[in-house]
Amino acid sequence: MRPVVTAEEYRRVDRAYTGDLGAAMDRAGHAVAGVAARHGVGYGNRVAVLAGPGNNGGDGYVAARYLAARGAAVTVHSLAPPKTREARAAAAKAGGIMVVPLDGVTDADIVVDALFGGGVRGGLPNEVLDWMHTDTPVIAVDFPTGLDPDTGAVEERAFHATETVTFSTLKTGHVLKSGPDHCGNVTVVDIGINGGDPSLYLAEETDAPRPARKRTAHKWAAGSVLIVGGSTGMVGASILAGRSALHFGAGTVVVASPQLDLVQRAAPELLAYTLDRALESLDRFDVVVAGPGLADSDSGPVRDLVAKAGRIVLDAGGLTPLTLEAANQGEAEVVVTPHDAEFARLAGVDAGVFSIRSYAMRSGVTVLRKGSPTMVTDGDLPVLVTSGGPELASIGTGDVLSGMLGALWARGLDPTGAAISAAYWHGVAGASLAERQAVTADALADHISSYAW
Repeated sequence: MRPVVTAEEYRRVDRAYTGDLGAAMDRAGHAVAGVAARHGVGYGNRVAVLAGPGNNGGDGYVAARYLAARGAAVTVHSLAPPKTREARAAAAKAGGIMVVPLDGVTDADIVVDALFGGGVRGGLPNEVLDWMHTDTPVIAVDFPTGLDPDTGAVEERAFHATETVTFSTLKTGHVLKSGPDHCGNVTVVDIGINGGDPSLYLAEETDAPRPARKRTAHKWAAGSVLIVGGSTGMVGASILAGRSALHFGAGTVVVASPQLDLVQRAAPELLAYTLDRALESLDRFDVVVAGPGLADSDSGPVRDLVAKAGRIVLDAGGLTPLTLEAANQGEAEVVVTPHDAEFARLAGVDAGVFSIRSYAMRSGVTVLRKGSPTMVTDGDLPVLVTSGGPELASIGTGDVLSGMLGALWARGLDPTGAAISAAYWHGVAGASLAERQAVTADALADHISSYAW
């Protein structure tokens, strides 16, 4: 997993650094120039470097020097003279490059935003705001100006960067709230100033395992999942969850629904039980997924069932305090899968990094908060999953996710690992499907089978 630190934590590490800051600045500016070169900047291209007075501006002066050496026509647009010793030294080494005040916007082939690194407070100068209207590609140094480096929020305006070059590690502002929209692609460069305690982790493919089946496995030993839901008018949700669990490697999937006949007709590949039969057969199932397509009017019998289950995913209609209380009475392992509004209804507070982690710790559950990014925590440091995109904003895709989660948990992963892996491959499958068609839940439920193993 990739660690993500707060910008404040990285500033603490930066202040404690005892090495050569000038050399670190040179490595940073050289990396920025390299990214610009990768975007096609070379001989004759016009580059506007917007430089602030601090070390972020110093990185800009270094980048300007290296780009000028490539033959680019570089102009530094200075908001204010360099104030730090390292920034002044960088500006001195960039002698011969045109430096003009940051006032009017000029034409350029690429803009390097080396103004504040996102750390501005108290409003942006008008001359900076004017540059934010440019259609020219922007490379941001550390953070796009105007973006809060800790929270990812934008108070006024912020540059929309094509690429952001940050140093040593990702920061929370790159991945939270509006950060991904303004940062573009984020490139992390090692400049020798390392360390810092992470606040979050970012999931990678290696953090999303998919257990293999044993050679001797049979259908009930390969992971058995019970889907409970499918009330009148919402049977499709339970079927989507069931089909997804089956397509993502569960050996046996049963849907327990008040609409038994509809399930049998619509999805003959799934077994269908009454709620009473499901309760009687509960010990045969590795995982219960309760809630897809569940109406309040049917929640009483479902609460009786989850009170006796051992491993439970609560989704959609199962995300109520009463149902969670029933699950906790039986001392079950529980994963809840709310989006922001469902989390607020369940926890009584808005969804945020601290509140989600606190709720998981206090309730003894794993929380998979659906969103962009998706967040998973069992009370430990949250893990962000960024593989999904807006293509998943379609009715029923959450039911697909709950089925995938149930399957991976039944296949042998622990609840938190299953939540991370399901969210990761759900996003990968959605992005892959979107390359050839609009993503709908029924198509996604079929497509995920390509990523089951």
